Amino acid sequence: MKNIVSIITLGLLSFFPAESKSPVGQICTDGITAVTSQGKIAGYRDSKGIYTYKGIPYATAKRFEAPVPVSAWDETRSCRNFGPTAPQAARQGWYNDAIAFAFNWDDGFAGEDCQRLNIWTKADGNDGKKRPVMVWLHGGGFSAGSGQELPGYDGANLALKGDVVVVTLNHRLNVLGFLDLSDYGKKYANSANAGMLDIVAALQWVKNNIGEFGGDPDNVTIFGQSGGGGKVSTLLAMPSAKGLFHKAIVQSGSAGRTMTSNMSRRIGRAVVEELGLENNIAVIDTIPYPVLLSAADKAVAKVRAQVEAEGGTGGAFIFGWAPVVDGKALPAQPFDKKAPEISRDIPMIIGTTKCEFSPTTYVPMLRNADMETARKFVERIYGDKTDEFIAEYAKAYPGYQPKDLIDFDTRFRPGAVEQADLKSAQNGAPVYMYLFTWESPVMEGMLRSTHCMEIPFVFNNADVHASMTGGGDEAMKLADRMSDAWIAFARNGNPNVETLPQWPEYNKDGGATMVFDNDCRIIHNHDRNLLKLTEKMAGKRSF
Repeated sequence: MKNIVSIITLGLLSFFPAESKSPVGQICTDGITAVTSQGKIAGYRDSKGIYTYKGIPYATAKRFEAPVPVSAWDETRSCRNFGPTAPQAARQGWYNDAIAFAFNWDDGFAGEDCQRLNIWTKADGNDGKKRPVMVWLHGGGFSAGSGQELPGYDGANLALKGDVVVVTLNHRLNVLGFLDLSDYGKKYANSANAGMLDIVAALQWVKNNIGEFGGDPDNVTIFGQSGGGGKVSTLLAMPSAKGLFHKAIVQSGSAGRTMTSNMSRRIGRAVVEELGLENNIAVIDTIPYPVLLSAADKAVAKVRAQVEAEGGTGGAFIFGWAPVVDGKALPAQPFDKKAPEISRDIPMIIGTTKCEFSPTTYVPMLRNADMETARKFVERIYGDKTDEFIAEYAKAYPGYQPKDLIDFDTRFRPGAVEQADLKSAQNGAPVYMYLFTWESPVMEGMLRSTHCMEIPFVFNNADVHASMTGGGDEAMKLADRMSDAWIAFARNGNPNVETLPQWPEYNKDGGATMVFDNDCRIIHNHDRNLLKLTEKMAGKRSF
């Protein structure tokens, strides 16, 4: 064995000339360790002085069961690389070359042992300083994504600039995270919300351990985009998460209503039937993931069709894999008619990008649409209300281009305004609203202010994710200003900074909204009438 190891070692060394040396000071691994409640871990320090630890296990879980603490280890555990991501369907975005270039995903490697988190900090261990902690929850709905999937998620620049501790994490998704098997015995009592319980376990780990990384466990901000915003919204209504965070930011993911128990259990039964396990449910713990996912997708499609045939909302935005109002982990809908009382004292920032999922990004022939083309597009939605819609849009967005009518966001902005209205009406902690309207110059501007565009700016990563932002001076300046606000909010619950205009608290009557663009400014209820019209035409939203 010794000879074999020597041969392999010599073979590897042959790839590196004897005179070659690593760049001095770029990465240091010697003695970079931290002590957690499970044992010692090893990370690394970069040339800017940021200490990074990746793939730290924060919990473990058997399939469809609640997470439990990880067993302790004796030896120092290497935590220098991202851990397993949650198993999920193959990303279809790779088939669109332009989108794949812009987003530049890192899909990592999948494994059911995916309860891992990553930390960036300026602290060399517990230095006695209490830094604000910012815990990022990734997008992808409740079915896809990871804490590493976009370059913009890298926490080094944010940790360096704001002297904050940044945390990203993975948790169970889709059928493994949200399959409701509660009809099949106590063992599966928590299966419907396993993915959310993973996040709660991560926050508990942060509370118990973040001081060892220079963070303040009593000053934790949760923030997330898209599905991550939905997770933030849900955590605000979960009793088990109370006290584990102190501020919240929802980016393009306001979630007022989610799955009901009767619907999730119906889907659960359909999955079991699809697998033929009605009389042998225990086998589901051993079904290979691809087989399980395929059966689950078929079952969700079948139930959706049944619900639509019954006149229900099977086509709702949130359907299939999402948190479930089970009366325990999630006692009630998060933001339905009122904001959750248990998070009354949690300050919030809520906002969206202007275009979100813009049709012109994906349909080249629409990018230079004239007014006639835009009007025809709008008429398909608004019919005889088209003139009224265009008039209201012109009031909300003076100087608009025809393609703006096509790219108008009716999915995320209405939900964000409703969530902010409910939070403000609670008369508890303040809420601040924003609208990100900056448009990327990449690929002749096809991305506009698309869904996810604000993420590199929040993390001060406009240069790190230049394939999305272009990395130019304007992008860098806006990233500096926007990350300033997020850091300030994490520090004291107020996003006001010298680099931005005064940002007033939001309320329904005033509607104060910070516009993030090359010219940052405050607007007031600019689109309230427009949103009323679109809601009336669209019917009841699935928000």
